[in-house]
Amino acid sequence: MKEALLYQKLAGTKVQCRLCAHYCVLDNGRKGLCQVRENRGGILYTLVYGRTITQNVDPIEKKPLNHFYPGSRSFSIATPGCNMRCTWCQNWEISQMPREQHLIAGHELSPADVVSAAQRFACRSIAYTYTEPTIFFEYVYDTARLARTVGIANVCVSNGYMSAEMLKLFHPYLDAANIDLKAFRDETYRKYAGAGLQPVLDSLKRLSDYGVWIEITTLVIPGVNDDPHELQEIAEFIATELGTETPWHLSRFFPQYQMQQTPATAPATLHRAKEIGHAAGLKYIYLGNLAEETDTCCSTCGKLLIRRSGFGVSSTQVDSDGCCPGCGVRVAGVGMGYKG
Repeated sequence: MKEALLYQKLAGTKVQCRLCAHYCVLDNGRKGLCQVRENRGGILYTLVYGRTITQNVDPIEKKPLNHFYPGSRSFSIATPGCNMRCTWCQNWEISQMPREQHLIAGHELSPADVVSAAQRFACRSIAYTYTEPTIFFEYVYDTARLARTVGIANVCVSNGYMSAEMLKLFHPYLDAANIDLKAFRDETYRKYAGAGLQPVLDSLKRLSDYGVWIEITTLVIPGVNDDPHELQEIAEFIATELGTETPWHLSRFFPQYQMQQTPATAPATLHRAKEIGHAAGLKYIYLGNLAEETDTCCSTCGKLLIRRSGFGVSSTQVDSDGCCPGCGVRVAGVGMGYKG
């Protein structure tokens, strides 16, 4: 165990965790909603430091991040646990393990081991992903700081339910994030994820203000968040608050976890959502879980810049300065001229 960061001691042996937007107040012996942070005698401990439940070398496009060193590899790690409980979670076996199985599995992998592995596999970045990286923040923080010293970037794939205190501490070491914007209705978040909408919107605006590269993913689910008016509100929020060059990934839902009876999203629904996004002014919209429309084109002249097949980049026309060779406009993103 390791003493947690970002908590406040209260009267007696109570503590308040200040890591995520739940701000759990815990009596002695109690765990937070994530089930991986525990108050022991007035000291808050993380129970998952270095406890990797999975590690992989992934294409960065799998995060998905299409405008962050496209075609590069990212060493990806996770520990068990999550601060949400989405009924459609595709990684529920590990994200909900502490809650449903009362188990914290995994094997020890130190921050130095993670960075060494990333170097060994020639990864441009380390991704904290699969579960919610906020709940294993101490592990992320130590790894990210070490990665920065050797020129490896840090990426979070997150639900965005972070505290302001966490982002203030972490943002100097965070290079990019893909944030799930699951809906634009607080009641949807409460019903299906056990959380709220506003903290996610706040995190997105803070990340933008801090200069972290952001891409947004919305899993479009029939009967949950596929109403055209709601999708329009999401698109307008992205355009207005984050900028029209912020990529929006619209992903197709397939029956998962506790939503086995919900049908898969019709491709036409995603195409309609893409039209809504373009009408709101968004320049880069990608359709996920469909075998199409993952290429990047210049938002000014329309020239095909990056051709993708699945999660792989098959060709790129972006020049070494990150500009379109057709019209010379700089392509939004980080490392867009990456050649490996």
